[in-house]
Amino acid sequence: MATSSSDPTRRREARAAMLFILPAGTMFLICTLLPVVAVACFMFLYIDRLGGTVEFVGFDNIAYVLSDPRFLRAFWNTLYFVALGVTGNVGLGLLLALMLNRRMPAVLLYLFRLAFFLPVLISTAFVAIIWKFLYSTDLGIINYYVRLLGFAPVAWLTDSRIAMLSIAILDVWKNVGFFMLVFLAALQDVPREIIEAAELDGAGRMTIVTRIVLPIIAPVIFFCVTIATMGGLQVFDPIRIMTNGGPGDATRSLALHMYGEAFEGQDIGAGSTVAMALLLLVALVTVAQFAVGRRFVKV
Repeated sequence: MATSSSDPTRRREARAAMLFILPAGTMFLICTLLPVVAVACFMFLYIDRLGGTVEFVGFDNIAYVLSDPRFLRAFWNTLYFVALGVTGNVGLGLLLALMLNRRMPAVLLYLFRLAFFLPVLISTAFVAIIWKFLYSTDLGIINYYVRLLGFAPVAWLTDSRIAMLSIAILDVWKNVGFFMLVFLAALQDVPREIIEAAELDGAGRMTIVTRIVLPIIAPVIFFCVTIATMGGLQVFDPIRIMTNGGPGDATRSLALHMYGEAFEGQDIGAGSTVAMALLLLVALVTVAQFAVGRRFVKV
């Protein structure tokens, strides 16, 4: 009797759960799954948007994209940006969190957290426009102070050797506050008793950080590295606004290359192929990160 009376309850709970899941599931289907399936189909087609004709071309789009020097350049540019962005955002965010994780007046702590987190709330497009003016070779405020120090002005966005670094600096300035807050919350959860015991045993500040604090917050570090990597692989807005992939192709990312092929070059098939390559790259990096995380971090 108990089992039969519980079955209607379970069915009602299951129906209620399905109703709660339905809106999110519908949005996922329409906005994520269907576009991915469409892109996978477009990879094998040539679509003439002006003439309205569609032609099956097999693996021609894949062969074209993989043999395109611009795609290979965009691939390595993206990995370079990821290396700069992850190092800057995670490394500097952790350093700032360690500096703020000390006794200080609450008002001062709130002020510091607000100052570092405010750029996260600002639109990336707006930030990129402002920083483009700051980086200006002739009129930018950064080169104004460079000249005051007696150095020649730096071509921040027009020198192929440092253009990507300049965009990475903007990315770190904008996003480091997010990682700082995540690390600060993790540091405040580290048991104070363990640190006090280590201090009584004569452990120095650096020893406490490297031997106690960092191992405890290792899962949070892994989370931040993953988030920063995913964001770096999909970078588009600042590059599109500040350099549009230039000078030459020095700052051309995979996302920008996808946009250029699909919309500027009107080649939907090639653009879809680049998009699928980016999706596979994100998936492979994610799998690799979780494999490393299971090996060294309890995630």
